[in-house]
Amino acid sequence: MRFVITGEWSRNRLLQTIVTLYCVYVAGLWLTNALLYFEKMGLGYDSVVRYYRGDEAEFLSPRSYAGLLEISHFHLFAMGMLLLVLTHLVLFVPLPNRWKAWLVALPFAAAALDEGAGWLVRFVHPGFAYAKIAGFVALEASLAALVILSLWAVFAGAQRNYAGPVTNGRAAES
Repeated sequence: MRFVITGEWSRNRLLQTIVTLYCVYVAGLWLTNALLYFEKMGLGYDSVVRYYRGDEAEFLSPRSYAGLLEISHFHLFAMGMLLLVLTHLVLFVPLPNRWKAWLVALPFAAAALDEGAGWLVRFVHPGFAYAKIAGFVALEASLAALVILSLWAVFAGAQRNYAGPVTNGRAAES
């Protein structure tokens, strides 16, 4: 933590390597997430409804309760851990706290919408397909933003990334 709080992470090559490799790993996850999504459905209402509710004409079965439960069980844990780490890095990006709050809240909300909307499409109403699409797009966009901002903060960010606004020549508490 000392490296991040003092801004030394922009000068510590080993820490830069760790954050960079983590971001490369997350970029791979981001890409495979998109590929998996588009393998199963698209950004159109009909494709999402077909995936979750099935299609007799194409012999597609609706998603089962047990299948959705198994996927949600894994996703809730994995996405929670991923977002915990990525949003934690955002705390040290030299941006105003209100921006940081949005950068922390939006990915969690997008992930919850992305996960929950599939259940809603399947068991409540097909109209929730638009929420599924919005959740997926928002999650992908927010993950990309978090990775880019984390890399920017490590390599080009301010020296005292964790400090709050400067008053009277001293960094104030955030």
